[in-house]
Amino acid sequence: MAGHSKFANIKHRKGKNDAARGRIFTRLGREIAMAVKHGGADAGNSRLKDVIAKAKAENMPNDTIDRAIKKAAGDLNAVNYESAVYEGYGPGGVAVIVEVLTDNRNRAAGSVRHAFTKGGGSLGAQGCVSFMFDEIGQILIERETLPGGIGEDELMMLTADAGAQDFIPQDEGFEIITTPDDFGAVCEALTTAGIAPMSAEVTKKPQTYVTLTEPEQLKQMNKMLDLLDDDDDVQNVYHNYESEGVQ
Repeated sequence: MAGHSKFANIKHRKGKNDAARGRIFTRLGREIAMAVKHGGADAGNSRLKDVIAKAKAENMPNDTIDRAIKKAAGDLNAVNYESAVYEGYGPGGVAVIVEVLTDNRNRAAGSVRHAFTKGGGSLGAQGCVSFMFDEIGQILIERETLPGGIGEDELMMLTADAGAQDFIPQDEGFEIITTPDDFGAVCEALTTAGIAPMSAEVTKKPQTYVTLTEPEQLKQMNKMLDLLDDDDDVQNVYHNYESEGVQ
């Protein structure tokens, strides 16, 4: 999604009802648990730092983040989630990647397959669409949230010095692109400067987009995305779908 649409979509997501917000926090809690399991709860765990940055951008309370870390660190044997990635196609040849964290791999696979089928798509082999995406760090900052004394030029220099690859001014704010490795350093620099991102995550960006214009395809695609969004096992969904005129 480009420009205005990125910011609008984030605002829409953050404005969801309590049940939807609860699902987001549950997913973040799982990511925190897996990060602690694989790298510990200390400050040197870069994977954990990246998840914490993402959680804070989603307005997850600090005490909730701390509890999730302590819970995972206190009982590593209770963290029994498995990660899996599913790839396939939606209607009109839209490329879709689904990442899951689950305690029941068979259930997760069945649910993801069901969502693809109901959405007029089909699962494919591992690697069938992942080559169409680039992994990046992406940070969105609203203009109105910048502290006094920090303008566009200062923000650009701050993020560039921390390792950002690209700085893209937009009407509502700024999009900052990093490599996955430099994402944590840029987030830390922003935090030190008192800047709270609207969104901060390591994500997969499509190299090209597929435009859907037929009403039935649009309906099917939205059905697929809704089913995946409602699935507790699903952590992230990436796709190269765009509606006509909006990227």
